[in-house]
Parts: sequence; structure tokens; C-alpha cells
Amino acid sequence: MVAIAKKTSQVAAHLIIAFSITYAVTGSPLVGGLAILVEPVMNVLLLPFHERAWFVWRRRTSSRFGPSIAIAAEKLSQALLHMAVAFGVMYAATGSLAFGGLAAVLEPLCNVLLLPVHDRFWDRLARPMSSPAALA
Repeated sequence: MVAIAKKTSQVAAHLIIAFSITYAVTGSPLVGGLAILVEPVMNVLLLPFHERAWFVWRRRTSSRFGPSIAIAAEKLSQALLHMAVAFGVMYAATGSLAFGGLAAVLEPLCNVLLLPVHDRFWDRLARPMSSPAALA
């Protein structure tokens, strides 16, 4: 039950971040609402291709690179994918390269800074529920 609540909360956090940045840049709740629909859908559609490409890459290069380098490179490319999606959504909404670039920097930055705090909160909340005393 906690896992479902955590995932729902993660989705809500992503939507709030996307809406907040888009609204702050455009001043339009309509464009902000559009961003919270389009941006997650684009990420959901593109991430399986990203994950598949990295699965193939890891399988082919497992002996040449250490696991730390592979993980770091994958995370970097995932951040670049998110940046490209944020840029594309904001550019399509505003027609401004500057606003697209601003969104491309702010959206992943907010996610990187805020979501670990979110996850730690949920991990602390789940810890007492999974203890042996709570299960008895």
C-alpha cells in the first residue's frame, strides 16, 4: 500500500514541478496544464527506448567499463533525455529558444534536487511499517 502511495506521490511531484516551471515562465495556467499532460507522456513514450538501448549497450560493453561508469553514463543520458523533452515542450508552447532552454535546465534540476528528498521521506515512512513489530 505504501508503494502505491509513494508512486502516486512521485507522479504528483513531477506534475507539480512541470506545471510550476511552465506557469512561472509563461504566466498561463492553460499552458502549464498542457505541459503536465504532454511532458510526462513524452517521457513515458521515450524512456522504454532509452532503457532498451542501455540494456543492449551494457550487454555488449560489460567487460570494457566498470559498473560505476556505466551507471553514471546512463543517468547522464537519462537527464539529457528529460532536458530535451522539457525543451521541446516549452519551445512548442512558447516558440522561444530562451524559454525552452530555461525549462531544459530547471525541470531536471528541480527533479534531481526535490525527488531524493521525496524518496527519503517515503522510505522513512515505510520503514516502521515493514518492521517485524508492525507485521505481528
